[in-house]
Amino acid sequence: MLDEDKSGRTAGVATERRQRRRGNDMLSLRRRNFAIWALAWAAVTTAGALPARAAASRTIRVGILALTSHAPTIIAAGKGYFAKEGLEAKLVSFQAAEPMAVAIASGDIDFGVTAITGGLISLADKGALKVIGGALEEAPGVEGEKILVSKAAYKAGVTTPARLKGRSFGITTAGSSFQYMAHKIAQKEGFPDSGIHLRPLQKIPVLIAALTSGQIDAWSIVPNIADRLIKGGRVVEIGKISDFIPHYQVTVVFTSTANINHRRGLVKRFLAAYSKGVADYNAALVDKTMPQKETDAIVAMIHKYVYASEPLAKADPLIRAGAMRISPDARMNLKNIKDQLDWFKSQRLVPADSSMAKLVNKSFVPTD
Repeated sequence: MLDEDKSGRTAGVATERRQRRRGNDMLSLRRRNFAIWALAWAAVTTAGALPARAAASRTIRVGILALTSHAPTIIAAGKGYFAKEGLEAKLVSFQAAEPMAVAIASGDIDFGVTAITGGLISLADKGALKVIGGALEEAPGVEGEKILVSKAAYKAGVTTPARLKGRSFGITTAGSSFQYMAHKIAQKEGFPDSGIHLRPLQKIPVLIAALTSGQIDAWSIVPNIADRLIKGGRVVEIGKISDFIPHYQVTVVFTSTANINHRRGLVKRFLAAYSKGVADYNAALVDKTMPQKETDAIVAMIHKYVYASEPLAKADPLIRAGAMRISPDARMNLKNIKDQLDWFKSQRLVPADSSMAKLVNKSFVPTD
């Protein structure tokens, strides 16, 4: 009986801790959304001042992550495509998607390329920014994002995505694309979203450390990062995101609504230069149709921002490995973007009246 009482008390404490953690996550989410909406309002009310500031300079600030998938922006800057459009591009590094959306709304950067998040949608809902193009995509015949588990989880029987029920899954923040992927896995495998225990860890390097050390059971990430972790021997691939989200528009191009309304020519010039960077990226690293010497030069450009702490000789194969396709001409997959929006609304992570009209401006690039 004493053992039973002790077991019951232990279970009760564990349940209380889980509930407290979930409550803290929801409180954090509400605080984050309040801050986002406040910032969006400030961005909208000051938008009228932006054209005057823009006229004084052709310098643009573009947000990137230290990932190979952000190479088109790096290439466009390195090969002078922005300069040919009369733009001086300054690349600003971030460690997660959502802060980049906030930076667009605040005017700290002019353009961003990253995943759709709850924060981005909320800012769009308030009129601060819009998606204007597509970027990274899950494309048939091209290696895509991989579902990974720690070696410890694999040995414990998590050998397929169906066995992720009851396991922890790493995400950057609540409302991130990682949460969308985790729940898409749960839905297709037939268990509730709550069956996957999300662990918000803020930054990609922290997620990598948590997975390889076994502090979280699972994560999903682009192939060049996934392959390196797999080769390290401490994680195992158990599936592919394309099996759960076909034609997934993984990342998008976005800018402020003020830029669209008052600097339309600048937006067009940015997209023209960016699209040339996309074409070079796909030719060099995905289709491999670019001459070797030119490809080597592109890899060297990318290395300034990706695996920059490694010597080029070591970084080169990591940059080339598992490159996913970037949407040519920044083409947008509207069907998948709508699916993402509908999922965020179903989770009450964004305002209920959020819409494609508020989120996307379709006037700049081709759409599917």
